[in-house]
Amino acid sequence: MYQIAIDGPSGAGKSSLAKAAAARLGIVYVDTGALYRTVGYYVTTKGIDPKNAEAVSAVLPEIHVELKFENGTQYVYLNGENLGDKIRRPEISMAASAVSAIPAVRAFLLETQKSIARTHSVIMDGRDIGTVILPEADVKIFLFASDEARAKRRTKELAEKGIAADYNDVLREMRERDAQDRNRDVAPAIPAEDAVMFDNSELTVEESIERLLEIVRERVPSAR
Repeated sequence: MYQIAIDGPSGAGKSSLAKAAAARLGIVYVDTGALYRTVGYYVTTKGIDPKNAEAVSAVLPEIHVELKFENGTQYVYLNGENLGDKIRRPEISMAASAVSAIPAVRAFLLETQKSIARTHSVIMDGRDIGTVILPEADVKIFLFASDEARAKRRTKELAEKGIAADYNDVLREMRERDAQDRNRDVAPAIPAEDAVMFDNSELTVEESIERLLEIVRERVPSAR
């Protein structure tokens, strides 16, 4: 078994890249951001300020999050409900960033993430995979792109899912989230010391996938 950790800011294409690479390598893809989005979604629907650590921590016992892999696709279930794209809305992205800065939330989700990696070869993406979740990962990558490239991608992604979004709003919210993620006290979103820095601003999706697979196969000879 082997582990691949992909970290980086929102909109860099981590999830799309990791999902495609997992399919080609025949390993499990774990979207850890979806776990935090699920907590953010729950507290938001309860009318709780996601930055209120005490209030968020108090409702964690009410939350049961599951990752299910069905026909090679990961689905996130909240208390038995498949949330689908409900957790992909921009306001839920901001809520996810806020709750991810709360130590109790990170502890709550930590074992879920580690347990999957103990029993499968995985490619896992998020903000602190290489630094906190899988510090011994065989491959660590920090994926990034320019603010403008990321905002264009995210706006297009939302539109394809039928979610109306303005490019300027997406760009502003993305920069706000970047600042929150980089400057939080707990597990800030920064590269692992031994991470490969990967700028895909000018690469197509296919070029990004091929480059990622090159990096993986250089470090894990057994990877297909």
